[in-house]
Amino acid sequence: DALGLPADAAIPAEQVEVIKMGTTVATNALLERKGDRTVLVTTSGFADALRIGYQNRPKLFDRHIILPEMLYEQVIEVDERINASGAVLKAPDPEIIKQDLQVSYDTGIRSVAIVFMHAYRFHEHECVVRDSARQIGFTQISTSHEISALIKLVSRGDTTVVDAYLSPILRRYVDRVANEIDQNDTSGEHTRLMFMQSNGGLTDASLFAGKDSILSGPAGGVVGMVQTAAMAGFDKVIGFDMGGTSTDVSHFNGEFEREFETHVAGVRMRAPMMRIHTVAAGGGSLLNYDGARFRV
Repeated sequence: DALGLPADAAIPAEQVEVIKMGTTVATNALLERKGDRTVLVTTSGFADALRIGYQNRPKLFDRHIILPEMLYEQVIEVDERINASGAVLKAPDPEIIKQDLQVSYDTGIRSVAIVFMHAYRFHEHECVVRDSARQIGFTQISTSHEISALIKLVSRGDTTVVDAYLSPILRRYVDRVANEIDQNDTSGEHTRLMFMQSNGGLTDASLFAGKDSILSGPAGGVVGMVQTAAMAGFDKVIGFDMGGTSTDVSHFNGEFEREFETHVAGVRMRAPMMRIHTVAAGGGSLLNYDGARFRV
């Protein structure tokens, strides 16, 4: 539409300097639990650490607590340990690691999340597992020291698992978009492809990661709202962004509001995100009156 081309025409890439886009493909995959099959590799004795979590009770008086479904399918415990001051108490055996990873690989799993105790600071053992996973052929390897290099095993682990679970879906989507652009590029100068991250900043398509993509779509709405309001002379704005399935509400009072640790679709994540409240009522929601009460 912007280039004035017919609907079935190829986009002339030489006329496009840069494409900046937001996407909800990873968000939907997380909501619908349709990410890639993932294996969690963690320190021996901590296989259930992410399942146990912090024992938070969001609804204090509920007696029947339904825990969210975990994103990883299998767990491999590695007999390794580095203490909090960096002393190696137990070095991992690369041969045993390879054997265990091969078993998971043979079941069809291609994503691995590696989360060891104290790896936020001492990550040599995670690197040993990462190298073994590469040799076997895992296509997505997320290590906690690269994804969320901060203390707290549970939130660091959850964020790493989310990245391993969503990044392959995202990568396939990004590659498809990039290929579409490159196919139509006759000038030899590649059109730059950038994606909006959850924190409201843009990143190159090659650096776009699963953990940074959850609010990619809504974050663009907040940035756009602020820029549009600024042109009209307003610096205090409430955002109301209605889509087909949900409505995103945000607030701006001179600076972007962000959260660092959030819950999305029952999953803890530690990555900077715009502070956006999503209500499950969008343009496709139908309001009916059944004679006694309203139903959505």
